[in-house]
Amino acid sequence: MGRWEHFCLGWAEVSPPVTPIRTGKVVATVARRLGLWWLNACRIVYVVDEEGPVCRCGFAWGTLPDHAVSGEERFLVEWDRASGEVRYDILAFSRPQRLLSRLGYRSLRRVQHQVGRESAAAMARAVGGGTRGDS
Repeated sequence: MGRWEHFCLGWAEVSPPVTPIRTGKVVATVARRLGLWWLNACRIVYVVDEEGPVCRCGFAWGTLPDHAVSGEERFLVEWDRASGEVRYDILAFSRPQRLLSRLGYRSLRRVQHQVGRESAAAMARAVGGGTRGDS
């Protein structure tokens, strides 16, 4: 997981897309919905790169102060060498940080779940698999 394909959703993307996935790097998610655009900045807080019977790679980012929510998301790919099974897992926790995100929290949660589903589908497309994924 060294590129941003899991976040090429059509209506949302990472900017700048050439940013390397490394601890400390800052990126923004740019999203467009219902004629509105918004930008939310995040910093990569750690990177996972583990070899072994189960190989793991991924990263977590945390929101920066002007983000609509306060929280963290981890994106992780696991490959079980023995079974050949590959899993994509997203773990996220957040709470509203702005008045607008508090007022629209239900809608915000729906969008977060949509990002999870569509990210799993984008990851499957990126590796040439189907559209099934865990999120």
